[in-house]
Amino acid sequence: MGDLARFHGGFARCRESLNLEAGWSDRWSATWRFGRTPVACSVRNLGEVEVARSRPVRRFAWRTGQWHRPGLEYLVSTDRHHGFESFEEEQLLLVSDFAADLVEALAQPFRLRFLTSGGAGEHTPDFLLLTESAPWLVDVRPAGRVRPEDQVRFAASAEAALAVGWNYSVVTGWREHVVTTVDTLCAGRRALSDPLGLHDQLLAAAEAGPLPFGDLVEQCSVPAVARAHAVH
Repeated sequence: MGDLARFHGGFARCRESLNLEAGWSDRWSATWRFGRTPVACSVRNLGEVEVARSRPVRRFAWRTGQWHRPGLEYLVSTDRHHGFESFEEEQLLLVSDFAADLVEALAQPFRLRFLTSGGAGEHTPDFLLLTESAPWLVDVRPAGRVRPEDQVRFAASAEAALAVGWNYSVVTGWREHVVTTVDTLCAGRRALSDPLGLHDQLLAAAEAGPLPFGDLVEQCSVPAVARAHAVH
């Protein structure tokens, strides 16, 4: 992921505004949701939570006229759909499915309550990605939309992740060609059922040598469906 994503690091200077006095990880808390029941724990005990059983602490909302674009994205790594709240979050899920050794993706995993020199604050990270190497807490924010108050929330999330040995990043975008390449490849990542036997028909049609695409699919029993299989 480090080779593909663009990360925001400006929040590091906000660490000084956090209340990190002795015992801070016992005073900071994270609220999870298991079924309908919210469960709070200290940041120090984050690593003991059975995170895979949790549910998003905030519901996804779909309504007419909203500015962001939520939806569901299928991931091969988990073989199910996952919620996202924006196009940028959808891209994170897709790239993670390809490049992050993904085991599980948890959207809006918990609500972090932290302390600063000016009082208490709250933040809900966008994703907790469970990978083969280590958990990775992630916020997604386009580079031009990081506000001053976000910097403090990101700094607090980074400290909470560090306390339990997780990685933390703020993804602001992607390197050149990453989005278009992943978008192109994702169309073929899910296995297609073949009740019409079109795979064998396509292979038989191509046995004699290369054919124009149109000629290839026309030799199948259902050309329109064969076209989808050939592209896949």
